[in-house]
Amino acid sequence: MNTARIAYDPAESRLLEFRAHSHAFVDGADDPRNYLERCLAKISEREPAVKAFVCMNVEGARNAADAAAARYRAGRPLSPVDGMPFGVKDIFETADMPTQMNSPIYKGWHSHRDAAHVYALRRGGAVIVGKTTTTEFAIAGAPPTRNPFDSTRTAGGSSSGSCAAVGACMLPVASGNQGRGSIVRPAGYCAVYGFKPTQGALNSGGGHAFMPAHTVLGLVGGSLRDVWETAHWIAATVGGERGYPGLFGEATLAAAEKPRCVVKLQTAGWAVTDEESKTAFECFATELGRELPVLGRSEDPRIEELEQALVRIPEIMFPILGYEMRWPGLFYRELGNNLLNAEIVGHLLPYENMTLDQYREALRRRDELRTLFAKFRAVSAVCIAPVQPGPPPEGANVGDPVYGDVTSLIGSPAVVLPLLAVGGLPFGVQVMGQPHEDHRLFGWAHWIADWALHRRHSL
Repeated sequence: MNTARIAYDPAESRLLEFRAHSHAFVDGADDPRNYLERCLAKISEREPAVKAFVCMNVEGARNAADAAAARYRAGRPLSPVDGMPFGVKDIFETADMPTQMNSPIYKGWHSHRDAAHVYALRRGGAVIVGKTTTTEFAIAGAPPTRNPFDSTRTAGGSSSGSCAAVGACMLPVASGNQGRGSIVRPAGYCAVYGFKPTQGALNSGGGHAFMPAHTVLGLVGGSLRDVWETAHWIAATVGGERGYPGLFGEATLAAAEKPRCVVKLQTAGWAVTDEESKTAFECFATELGRELPVLGRSEDPRIEELEQALVRIPEIMFPILGYEMRWPGLFYRELGNNLLNAEIVGHLLPYENMTLDQYREALRRRDELRTLFAKFRAVSAVCIAPVQPGPPPEGANVGDPVYGDVTSLIGSPAVVLPLLAVGGLPFGVQVMGQPHEDHRLFGWAHWIADWALHRRHSL
């Protein structure tokens, strides 16, 4: 229903799941076409208020779902994603729909080519339903998308539509990308599971954001299993970025693994986080601490050293962002007619005359931080932090991506768990790990999610 406000309660939240249901396709109790039709019905119900989609190809989706249904009836599904409805962030190309990047420069532009992950998913039989909204070039300028729990508030950015579509139970899985907090922040705002992988783990070919080189393709979904198994299928089919080894780990979701200990990080985000959100996160960490050691900056000087380094991330990240955005950003600006969002132009201005030596210095400092984080494994291989400084903002403000900066700059993986609520609105927990330990990170996140579910049921 198009209700303006739906109070969020993590204990009552039920997202769409695909892999937990696909056994019904095998035994004939259900089929992919019926599953798709339920998604389309939910889209018809919620989309007028949520506005998660730029465009859709319903006929193509129905044809793909029918083909998947025939394969299941014959006992020959192509892959774990066969028949799975999927949304593509409108930064990535699709052969059957335009790719417009929320930019007037690309209005109506059609490449007639699938991005790498879309190609992989179609090869596995997935059902591409439509293109989901984004900020302009995945950088700035809010799309019309609204939060699925409060239509006066943002769904976040830049993977706005993907997170809103999953949060509103319109789709089980959708794609996003992240150069700062563009997956983790909207995943937290929309109460979905999010995956920002190790840098280079998934092939982002066919994407057109002019974000920094550490930008990654990622996924959001209604379950950890759906997100992991979809990511693994993409990596197994089209690999990672060129020159990277791709996503490591088994094809199936890692079994729940209790961490030896967890480090609670504040990062630069803590200074801009509201008190109610701080309290919610601290209470969560305290409860978790009854099950295993949870260490903060006051318990170990090595954590304090890392925290002090993380606070300096903006000094490193913004010069890298600015320098690497100059092309095609300056070209787009020089087209004139205010075709490039003014906020993006503002990001470019301080770095227009930045030298190569200054860029090299920023990269050197980034590498120092990555080295420090790698050594931090001696304290713990898994950390937790908030994903957002507070509830989703009202109006066109897509929120502060500050909590996503850590894993984005370091190149390490993060998983978002929709475990908390603040003022009846979603508040996510971020579980972070070391580079290339994505599969094991899912095992730790799996354990934390199961523990949180059991705790709620025990209260």
